[in-house]
Amino acid sequence: MPKQYSVQGSRPHLKSFLLATVAALAIGASPRLAHAQQATDEVEEVVVTGFRKSLSDARAIKRDSVIQKDAIVAEDMAKFPELNLAESLQRLPGVQINREAGEGRRISLRGLGPDFARVQLNGMEVLGNVDSAQDSRGQRSRDRAFDFNIFASELFSKVEVEKTYQAAQNEGGMAGTVGLFTGKPFDYAPGAKGAISIKAGTNQYTKDTQPRVAGLFSYNWDNKFGAAVSVAYSKRRTTEQGHNTYNYDQPDASKLASMVAAGLDISKLSAAQKTKFLSGDLIFADGNRLSSWDSKMERLGVTSAFQWQPTDKLLFTLDALYGQFTTHRDELHLATRPLNSDGSIAFDAPAGGVWPAAFQKGSVINNLAWDSNNYVTMTDVTGATFGSEHRRSLNKNRFRQLALTGKWDASDRLSIDGHVGYEKSTYKTPYDDKLYMRAKGNLIANYGADGRSADFQYPGWNPTDASTYAMDSFYYRGFNNESELKEGVLNARYELNDILTLRAGVAYHRFVQGGRDVFYDDNVNGTRSKMRGTAVGDVTSAFKNSFGSWLIGDYDKAFAKYKEYHRFEPNKDGTGGALQDIENVYTTTEETVSEYAQVDWDSQLGGMRFRGNVGLRGYQTDTHSTGWIQGDSYAYLGTTDVSGSYDGVLPAMNAVLELTPEVLVRFAASKNLNRPGLGSMAAEGSAFKDDSSGEITASRGNPNLKPYKDTTLDVSVEYYFGKVGLLSASVFHKSIENFIGSLTLENVPFSQTGVPFTTIPGATANTIVSEFSMPINVEGKKKLTGVELAAQAQFSFLPAPFDNLGAVANYTYVDADDALTGISKSSYNVTLYYETDTWGLRGSLSHRDRWYSGRSDDVMSASTRGFEGSTYVDASAFYKITEKLQVSVDAINLTNQKDTQFWGQNRYLYNQTQSGSTYMMGLRYKF
Repeated sequence: MPKQYSVQGSRPHLKSFLLATVAALAIGASPRLAHAQQATDEVEEVVVTGFRKSLSDARAIKRDSVIQKDAIVAEDMAKFPELNLAESLQRLPGVQINREAGEGRRISLRGLGPDFARVQLNGMEVLGNVDSAQDSRGQRSRDRAFDFNIFASELFSKVEVEKTYQAAQNEGGMAGTVGLFTGKPFDYAPGAKGAISIKAGTNQYTKDTQPRVAGLFSYNWDNKFGAAVSVAYSKRRTTEQGHNTYNYDQPDASKLASMVAAGLDISKLSAAQKTKFLSGDLIFADGNRLSSWDSKMERLGVTSAFQWQPTDKLLFTLDALYGQFTTHRDELHLATRPLNSDGSIAFDAPAGGVWPAAFQKGSVINNLAWDSNNYVTMTDVTGATFGSEHRRSLNKNRFRQLALTGKWDASDRLSIDGHVGYEKSTYKTPYDDKLYMRAKGNLIANYGADGRSADFQYPGWNPTDASTYAMDSFYYRGFNNESELKEGVLNARYELNDILTLRAGVAYHRFVQGGRDVFYDDNVNGTRSKMRGTAVGDVTSAFKNSFGSWLIGDYDKAFAKYKEYHRFEPNKDGTGGALQDIENVYTTTEETVSEYAQVDWDSQLGGMRFRGNVGLRGYQTDTHSTGWIQGDSYAYLGTTDVSGSYDGVLPAMNAVLELTPEVLVRFAASKNLNRPGLGSMAAEGSAFKDDSSGEITASRGNPNLKPYKDTTLDVSVEYYFGKVGLLSASVFHKSIENFIGSLTLENVPFSQTGVPFTTIPGATANTIVSEFSMPINVEGKKKLTGVELAAQAQFSFLPAPFDNLGAVANYTYVDADDALTGISKSSYNVTLYYETDTWGLRGSLSHRDRWYSGRSDDVMSASTRGFEGSTYVDASAFYKITEKLQVSVDAINLTNQKDTQFWGQNRYLYNQTQSGSTYMMGLRYKF
């Protein structure tokens, strides 16, 4: 048995083991390792397959790379190690993901959030957003982050994560670059090759049948011409259900006094409670909501690749990808929604108006409890007013990419390569409607002594009793977003001698994004006047999830009864007014030309192999944005048109010193950038004139924002052993500047704002705007330092049959300024596997600590938001019936992990949901 494996016999604690090993390597373990290598050379060649082959191939990519890189490689054709790309990526050090409905969605990388991780597909940058279930997660944000659930994992043969930057890579992706690669016909031997995978599963909550089908066929004509086509289709229902709030509300003393005078009953409170209540000091949970986010998802992906090699020196590859992700979503909520109160708190004064008699009585507050911050942790109310909201939406995401890549070996020393490509991503929501009902009932909302848990009880009230409900109204909404990318890259590589290689190139990148949001609220569309206060017994159904049951509105029945339909115009029956609310109307364009020069070397230093690169990349970016300026009641006032530009030079150096063939030390120093958020750059804004004072206020986005810039230092030590073994430790540091804040100017002429003066009647270019605000780059730097530890090994030193055991593990720690959000301080992943030629199984645990999506210095500000730590457990197994036919089982989210979102520095409960465990069984046939 090879000697280097014996050090794992006692199986010490992973973190201690990694640190001790790396320390030993760094202070001069080379002679012992060289001796171990001699022993390794005597071992008979062993061929690895399956998951071990995936680990081995990925390790080879990391080892051979000059930059800091990690990879995941498909185990076989159409057989990626996980059902979701994001869930695969979280197995790599430095990568953290967020999940929705139990499926990975976005990644955070090396201390920076999703907006800072660039994703490329077959060499081209890709932007693809899908809808989120919840507004609190940025339901339909137009941003730079990529949603990994838009594509099925079976479409991809390899994923690479570049963690350090080199000049030959296009600028951007300050956290790193994730490269997605689809299969190519020349990846396989000449002739025909194919695979088909069929899976069916279910979820413990939805109990539906979830089909998942993938197939790939490739034909290689003796490496002269080849074609490959893959198709992946899946369909499933999802649910996220639990308790949540709308943050908080703090009615002032005068508001509370007026409610009591109007009929709110506080007579059952103690004298001390009454005094505290009427003081206006108390902060109440807003919404007190029981929820279920349910959806029907359908995903289709099609890839094709054609390769032509007319000579041994020339290769062309044409890649095409089409992705389609469709979601029919139903959001079902029972929340406190008073009619004569403040916000959405749990108590109400008499409603008045057209509401039934039950609504004409004020609430009775039976009991209250609050903490040292005056946050009310328990409310007991008789006669609370509730809202039953049924929100339905159809979301259509379409992605198209076409890329032509060429590589020409012009001589033994000169080679030229490049690509041209086009991609388009559309995100359309033809309808996103709300059906509102109101109800009168009783509520005890208990958030625990610390305000971090939730328990809702409805004593003496049956939330499925239609007699306690009344209709309210419809809201109609729709959204339309679109992005487009055109890109061209040309590179040349010339080997100056056996040591030095010169690389140079140019790139063109043009990105355009635009869209608009349409809202047709009930106060304009006329539904409030003809529906409010009417009986609901003939337009409702009872809904039940794991946390409760209540009545919800039925769209078909309600539409028929009230002669309604989804619309953005007056009803055919004459009700409803003109559409007023059209928001977020803008188009932003970025056009960049860049060029680079880089020298690569592969030489000796002190008898050890020393390789690396050093280079410079220059860039020139022009930005242009047009957007609507809106005033009172969202009225269109005019269009602003603003341009900007920036340029710069980014140096980068990467070096690898091989202390021995098994021990590598890496060092990188570079500058990179990340372009500003699309919302900050948008020229859309507002302009208002106060009728009494005549003062004008205005705001807009800023297309002239400069990009974030960072200086990164990275050092790592890596030890390679056996067929799959790897130990590594990395330390990285980033210093980031050009953060974005807000600028407010007072008493400036309209001509200096970039907002057209025609938006205000009678104004001129010299008219004074009393207050103008827009985003700007702010002074100062933000810093982060991180440590990544990783290990993987096949336990070949154990006696049979335990020698088929293996493990993959990593740990990441990041210490960052509070302004850097979206990342956990600590995260770790562990996968244990057992694999033979016939069968195998894997279990994976993934944990990330608490993380923040926003911060504020104010203790009780909801601008401080985040998620509590979470631990997900997944498992899979396979059995080969024959060499070509295999059966598999997958289990996702085995522990039905809770996702808990909080607000404020005291981390009060904002949202807590569970999505259930999912199980799948499948067959895979290859030929």
